[in-house]
Amino acid sequence: MSQSKIKVKFHLPGLRYNFPINMLMVSLLKSYPEYFREGVEIASFFGEFPASLWNGGRFIPDDQCDEAFIRNVIKNANDNGVPIRYTYTSPLITKEDCFDPYCNFCLQAAHNGMNEVLVFSPILEEYIRKNYPKYIINSTTCKEIKDLDGVHQELAKDYGLVVLDYNLNNNFEFLEKIQDKARCEILLNSCCPPNCKRRGDHYVHIAQQEKNRLANRTLPKDKQLPVEIWECPYASDSSLQTILNYPTVVLPDQIWEKYVPMGYQNFKIEGRNGNLFNLIETYVFYMIRPEYSIEARTLLYQNLNHSGVLRVMQPKRGEWPSKS
Repeated sequence: MSQSKIKVKFHLPGLRYNFPINMLMVSLLKSYPEYFREGVEIASFFGEFPASLWNGGRFIPDDQCDEAFIRNVIKNANDNGVPIRYTYTSPLITKEDCFDPYCNFCLQAAHNGMNEVLVFSPILEEYIRKNYPKYIINSTTCKEIKDLDGVHQELAKDYGLVVLDYNLNNNFEFLEKIQDKARCEILLNSCCPPNCKRRGDHYVHIAQQEKNRLANRTLPKDKQLPVEIWECPYASDSSLQTILNYPTVVLPDQIWEKYVPMGYQNFKIEGRNGNLFNLIETYVFYMIRPEYSIEARTLLYQNLNHSGVLRVMQPKRGEWPSKS
């Protein structure tokens, strides 16, 4: 493949907490394109504005975005050529849930033909297609499709992209057989161990957490629903160093040496509610040329400190001699 035609599209996590670092990556790419690996594009920011009934994949702490914040994120991302992609992947959506006013506001605010939605529920997918036809609809990895016929059936539908199951990573014999590789997305750094048997149940549990938490806002204390924490030993240790030990991880050189020549262009970085320092290391690891990693990392930290996202604590002033 000609170097001039290479497109390597990265989809970055977070519309709420990671939004400042994501916008800094967009700015860094514009100002210092030489820092980045060949053909890197920032193709979307994905996530939700908490707390969203339709959210899936991650349970966000009890937080709520206001109208001004939502509109500001959408405008700033879109004005810089970056679509936002809602992760409305709850598998527990009912027809009644489709009329949730907050989620509908979020959809209406970004209903301009540029933005996208990841879906799991056929009920919600039908509702969005009917009422918000300007959205590009994508198929989520949460469906856990692992067979070739299943992947091809998804690609035959009206989806912009189909996010592949992370267990297919590095199975190059399988990946080579997929017919429409340009419409597939590879999840690079899943924190789940290979072939996790609890993954599907975890998605359902997160969806129920969201439902119960939002229902509790209108319920008296004696009728509050449980919002039980899912015990997962892997989520608490999802650092880049840990994930690099999984056979399902995709390494940067593999992207350019194997995936891109095969025809894959879309790559998703996980980390919507992860540690900010780990996220910076992950961004640098995947998108920045190794010889510019120090320069890029330094600029990111300096700008995050200047903007107040990271606060470098000043020493507390004392007195000498002490009055005590």
